[in-house]
Amino acid sequence: MERCGHCGAPVEAGHRFCGECGFPLGGCPACGAPVTPGQKFCRACGHALAGAAPGSPADGPAPPVAQEPVAERRVCSVLFCDVVGFTPLSEARDAEAVRELLSAYFAVARTVIGRYGGVVEKFIGDAVMAVWGTPVAAEGDAERAVRAGLDLVAAVAQLGAEAGVAGLAARCGVVTGEVAVTLGATQEGMVAGDAVNTASRVQSAADPGCVLVDVATYRLTASSVGYADAGEHLLKG
Repeated sequence: MERCGHCGAPVEAGHRFCGECGFPLGGCPACGAPVTPGQKFCRACGHALAGAAPGSPADGPAPPVAQEPVAERRVCSVLFCDVVGFTPLSEARDAEAVRELLSAYFAVARTVIGRYGGVVEKFIGDAVMAVWGTPVAAEGDAERAVRAGLDLVAAVAQLGAEAGVAGLAARCGVVTGEVAVTLGATQEGMVAGDAVNTASRVQSAADPGCVLVDVATYRLTASSVGYADAGEHLLKG
């Protein structure tokens, strides 16, 4: 007489389940479906049978494998903007008042940049970096970056008047060039390259209340934006 492989109770031929423990006899231990000798997986439910290799597909899907970020080269317009003389300003005012002023500035920057279709990449102290051309590139990105800069310096001057900070001013730099774009990234880490570093240098050379651009940006926007010649500047690096 045969015996149940699970509890050892005697079973008779033709029985599909053990009368003592209910274990499937000669079938899949998960669903009870008939199996043939040498079969590694149940055809009904996919359960691993004796002889199935560890880590096989029947044990469940493999865990996701971490992938390195994918980057590609694109032409983007990069804007840097900072508040002129922010360090001495912060030293002369109450810390809470400085925090509120900085928060208001960041909010204004996000609003203006978003209005022109740009994406804030990061805030660095009192500076803001934004980019046009990623994640979606569109015709006129360079012009929108310049107009965002013009509106931003005007908005900071208005913010200073409302906060009672006479002479509060911002300055912007806009550079258009090839950058490495990390696909799928949001905010910090979206773009990298010489155009990013140059935009920071151009911004530092701008006069308070002004937007300074490189030659590539000028050529793309000269037909729709009025410019004054700022001469040549030797930039660090």
